[in-house]
Amino acid sequence: MFACTGYAAQTAQTPLAPFSFERRDPGPNDIRIDILYCGVCHSDIHTARGEWGNKDFPVVPGHEIVGRVVEVGSGVSRFKAGDLAGVGCMVDSCQHCPSCKEGLEQYCEDGGFTGTYASPDKKTPGLFTYGGYSKSIVVDQNFVLRVPENLELAAVAPLLCAGITTYSPLRHWKVGPGQKVGIVGLGGLGHMGLKIAHAMGAEVTLFTTSPNKAEDAKRLGAHHVVISKDADQMASQARQFDFILDCVSANHDINAYLALLKRDGTLVQVGAPSDPLAVNAFSIIFPRRNFAGSLIGGIPETQEMLDFCAEHNIVSDIEVINIDQINEAYERVISSDVKYRFVIDMASLAA
Repeated sequence: MFACTGYAAQTAQTPLAPFSFERRDPGPNDIRIDILYCGVCHSDIHTARGEWGNKDFPVVPGHEIVGRVVEVGSGVSRFKAGDLAGVGCMVDSCQHCPSCKEGLEQYCEDGGFTGTYASPDKKTPGLFTYGGYSKSIVVDQNFVLRVPENLELAAVAPLLCAGITTYSPLRHWKVGPGQKVGIVGLGGLGHMGLKIAHAMGAEVTLFTTSPNKAEDAKRLGAHHVVISKDADQMASQARQFDFILDCVSANHDINAYLALLKRDGTLVQVGAPSDPLAVNAFSIIFPRRNFAGSLIGGIPETQEMLDFCAEHNIVSDIEVINIDQINEAYERVISSDVKYRFVIDMASLAA
């Protein structure tokens, strides 16, 4: 074990503060990474505040990690010291169930995947994982990603959650040229959905409740913007879309968006509202529409996403902060006061 420092929530009611802890020494298949940048995801806030039912504290959040390899185990062949590396939402899974064998570790059928933070740590039984709001991390090489050299490193970090969360369903449902695609909501997820769908060649429409977001949406890749509070604008889009990606985590009328799909069109939910969405059966029965969900992406697909973003020069729009600004950043995320992701400069942890 070796000493490490980070920021943690000691309870669901306390703000994040400096925290000292120990990480395991790298084993034969492990990689030790010094963390350069870590993105701030709304999931971090939910977990740090115990809003998703977790009861084990302290919590060191952070699952959008970009850093540099400083040590590798004797069995590691894919990385060497000095390489850039990334770690996303997972650091382990069973590796033998059908989903894991297909490179879909996020759907691991034998105990589920091990989250980068606040998950029981299979490598150190009895302990929980600590995430990227920290100086360094040790991860099995099978869950480490190669970070492209040509992209701004700080802006790559959110790709490891927001990027793959939107890329995976767009890729799985084969979005491409000749298709009309809708993105619902312009936030951390939605702005990545716009960029990626545009790069895939689709005709992209943003649906938003905020007219003042129209100009930014077009900068990010939207060909059209529809104000979803305007009934006439929504009615004009009925039965027009092949695919809609819903990135909204607030409660909303999902049937209003299902009505925009063509026959056999698909709406995929990636935003996670706190209350169940009420789906009218007739919204999907008569036009044979599909309502689906999607969870991040497996390791092979996440690497594919990073390579796609490198090819198309896609990164997240970010605001870089120091670690001691994290509690203020959480409040700003809740009030949607960021365009569009915070990223922590982890060099500030040592300052």
